[in-house]
Amino acid sequence: MEFEHVLIAPLLTEKSVTERARSRYTFKVNAKATKIQVKQAVEKAFKVKVVDVNTCIVRAKRRILGRSIGKTSGWKKAYITLAAGQKIQELEA
Repeated sequence: MEFEHVLIAPLLTEKSVTERARSRYTFKVNAKATKIQVKQAVEKAFKVKVVDVNTCIVRAKRRILGRSIGKTSGWKKAYITLAAGQKIQELEA
């Protein structure tokens, strides 16, 4: 899998923005991507040193709208920890 297809989008939640002070970033990633592929993609895309990668699967939720019942899509989340003192300048805006 090429690194352009591994990272989908950065997550900009209140919790993930406060974690940036500790050089920890959160990304939505391809569900089939491994931790090694995520690490290589972040290092190649942003030219930083990745220390640790933690992933989790966000399950689909059931949604009811009127009489119809459906589901949101499930996805994969990756927590990226960078080396001390490093930041991703593209996300620090």
